[in-house]
Formats: sequence, structure tokens, C-alpha cells
Amino acid sequence: MSTAKFIFRKVFTQTRFSILNSIRMQLMALNKLLFFLLLSFSASHVATAGDPDIISDFILPPNVTAVDGSFFTYTGLRPVVNSPPGASFSVSKAAAAEFPAVLGQSVSLAVLKYPAGSVNPPHTHPRSAELLFLVQGYLEVGFVDTGNNLYTQALQPGDVFVFPKGLIHYQYCNSGSAAVAVSAFGSANAGTVSVPKTVFASGVDDEVLAKSFKTDVATIQKLKAGLAN
Repeated sequence: MSTAKFIFRKVFTQTRFSILNSIRMQLMALNKLLFFLLLSFSASHVATAGDPDIISDFILPPNVTAVDGSFFTYTGLRPVVNSPPGASFSVSKAAAAEFPAVLGQSVSLAVLKYPAGSVNPPHTHPRSAELLFLVQGYLEVGFVDTGNNLYTQALQPGDVFVFPKGLIHYQYCNSGSAAVAVSAFGSANAGTVSVPKTVFASGVDDEVLAKSFKTDVATIQKLKAGLAN
């Protein structure tokens, strides 16, 4: 092989290697960029999954420029803790509507009181999970997942139970004494969608409900009348 051919082949090989190496480096850089873009998208998705984030320490009411400690204090539950459960299930909230200081903080609270034999009917919270702490009495609780699986538990004072976000759940005071619980939410306004009221007291046509529940219109009307009382 002549010297010229040898030099040409060597230069060609080195050039090809350099080009391939450059392409490989560019592909690696592109993969890293795509990875970080995907990571950023995932992080932003998680960040917006709950209440919107705020860029200040807290949110002030309109036309208010200064507050003191009383703004961050809610006293509306004082009568609740000093009185026994009434004749029917009741819930007292410290959420955005009652306690504006929680706006932007992704937190709220509710005190639930159950007279003996009462029930908190099946419902959902579309914007938050619920963490229930049983203070007094006994409760049977449960929720249904998206696979139609039912999870139940008998709770006693001191127990904590979590209802996953958006799933239908209930609480039943099936003992001979009253019960009291405190629930925390990861939203200033978790929202409550009552299954009985949403289905039977929202104006859905009787015929639609009768066909959906495989019954007759007369039965649907009895259910609606019961909820109206």
C-alpha cells in the first residue's frame, strides 16, 4: 500500500470516528434534555395536583392590607367541642368559606359528630383525601376503589383512617353510644359530593334513574321523597 493511500485511509477513519463520536455526544445530550423536560413536566403536574400554589406567604381578603394573629385563628368550633352530638349526624368545617386564612395553604379541617345509629352517607371529596381521627365512640368506616373493591374497618378512639382522594366512602356509628371524629384535608376546599343527594335530589329524570337502577319509577319517587324529608 502506498503512503498516500495509507494516509488517506487513516484520515478517513479518524474523520468517521470523530463524526460518529460527535453524533453520539449529541444524542446523549438530547436524551438528557428529554429526561429533564419529562422530569420538569412530572414535577409541575404533581405541584398542580392539589390546590394552586401561591407566591406569597398567605392570601389576604380583598381590600385588606394588614392582619394580626386573629386572622389566623378560627373560633367557630368552640361551641362544637363543648356540646354533645345532636339528633342526627353533623359536620362543622374550618375550610375556606369559614376560615379564609387557609386559602392557599392546602389544608382544612372538619369536626364530625355521630349520634348512636347515625351515618355519614356515601360521598366523595373531589379535591382531597381525608384523614379521619376518631376522638370518641366507635365507627364502622369504608370506601370503594375504582375496581369496585370495598375496604372497611371498625375504628375505636385513637384510630386514624385515610379515605383516598375522590373515592366514595362513608362512616357509620353502629354502636349504642355517640361518636366524635376530626377530619383533615389536603385542600382549603376539598368539596363534598353526596351520592344520595347527587343522584336522587339533583333533578335527574325518574325514567333515567329507574333504568339505571333496574327498578321502576315508583320506587325512584319513593327514594326522592325520603330524601326530601
